[in-house]
Amino acid sequence: MAMKIDRIIARHARFRPGHTAVVYADRRLDYAAYHARVSRLAAALQAVGVAKGERVMTVLPNCLELLDLYWACAAIGGVMVPLSPLLTESGLRSMLADAAPRLVVAHPKTAAAVEAALDAAPDAVAVCVGGGSGLRPLDALLAAAPTAPAAVGVAPDDLYNIMYTSGTTGMPKGIMHSHRVRAHYGTLFANAWRITPESVVLHTGAIVFNGAMVTLFPAFFQGATYVLHEQFDPAALIETVERERVTHLMLVPSQIVAVLDHPDFAAGRLASLEMLLSLGAPLHVEHKNRLEAALPGRFHELYGLTEGFVTILDKADAIRKRGSVGVPPVLSEMRIVGEDGSPVATGEVGEIVGRSPILMQGYYGRPDLTAQALRDGWLHSGDLGYVDDEGFLFLVDRKKDMIDTGGVKVYPRDVEEVAVRHPDVSEAAVFGIPDPKWGETPVAAVTLREGAGVDEETLRSWINERVAARYQRVSRVVIYPEFPRNAAGKILKREMREPFWEGRGSKI
Repeated sequence: MAMKIDRIIARHARFRPGHTAVVYADRRLDYAAYHARVSRLAAALQAVGVAKGERVMTVLPNCLELLDLYWACAAIGGVMVPLSPLLTESGLRSMLADAAPRLVVAHPKTAAAVEAALDAAPDAVAVCVGGGSGLRPLDALLAAAPTAPAAVGVAPDDLYNIMYTSGTTGMPKGIMHSHRVRAHYGTLFANAWRITPESVVLHTGAIVFNGAMVTLFPAFFQGATYVLHEQFDPAALIETVERERVTHLMLVPSQIVAVLDHPDFAAGRLASLEMLLSLGAPLHVEHKNRLEAALPGRFHELYGLTEGFVTILDKADAIRKRGSVGVPPVLSEMRIVGEDGSPVATGEVGEIVGRSPILMQGYYGRPDLTAQALRDGWLHSGDLGYVDDEGFLFLVDRKKDMIDTGGVKVYPRDVEEVAVRHPDVSEAAVFGIPDPKWGETPVAAVTLREGAGVDEETLRSWINERVAARYQRVSRVVIYPEFPRNAAGKILKREMREPFWEGRGSKI
């Protein structure tokens, strides 16, 4: 079986050319038009020297060209390396040196940082989407290119994609995925989300992070309609779902909260939704309850790692297994293991390890780190959880996020679940800070709902009256106007925690 993705767009252009493929801003492209667009871009990439196996690095916000590049690279055997447009010059320089791309594609908003960092990849050609920079315009390459690329033989296990980790835990690593893995993304997740050729899939977050791939690849695999927003905006999301009759939507927890809290939100406007997926971080039970009450029977949750293991809580189990993140999909396996690597008993907390058809090839250029993560074919997640007697996974926390207070382990998520129950709290993030007596002590960072007037000390008392154990009590509450986040929308606890450990004060 040819498990590869190089001909997916061409296939739909042949067999369903008039079906709407992509909607972006005021552009609507059917599969015939989209195939022509992708083919010319693929030819342009070859014209500037992108051969099979060569890296194409993008530093782009959501735009039509970024989506095009995913498919143009697939068609010619190029390796797509999407980076966050929020990266600074120093961050770009390290990744340019690591990936050694043949081509770098910038945006007017990122061009200055790219130009400043290009000395780290002296053999790279750099172009810019649109004008407004000193880089060569991408349009000039397209104008000079043939209408179709030269044929290239692509094999299922050829490298297609390097996804750099989001950087929530330190220096990002390049995770390698093959054509075969991305083909499995198309088949496995289309099945899980019930995506069909008639589905309309909306994505409003950044498509440079791996979470976006769990709806992007199945949408195109099935020949569905893919609607892309430039950036997340709750009002625009609500309007688009209503106008386009969107059936499938993926959001990170902070975006779900923003939609539920938005004054334009009304369940009837989102009635077309058949699936609403939460991923990227645990969605607190309080918010799950609000979502289920407003839009019953749609909620799915995915727990997973870019490295290639996931569990899925299906909408059929969302109420019955509230608090769980589901079970491994078909063809995947999971174990919960102790410190010695042996399986633990049902209900006992241990490290989550798994294996599946979407497992990475490894970390780019880092066989040492690959060996640490992949042991005997099993991916070691660094996350803690337990399974119930039906095999459903319940997340506890990340190992590195556990707080050791006086020799007792505190799981931040337990305290966060309490904090978000306060009517004035929108989101909560709990982490440990140094304490001279206990070693570490929990702190709760929160953002508040619009118009809230509660103060930090009142919140601290409220939380501490409701936690399950004395050792879970927070030593303080810090109110943030908004949390620091990466391009995927994930909360960067590390950035909030660092000033306490470095002795620089209490707030950022």
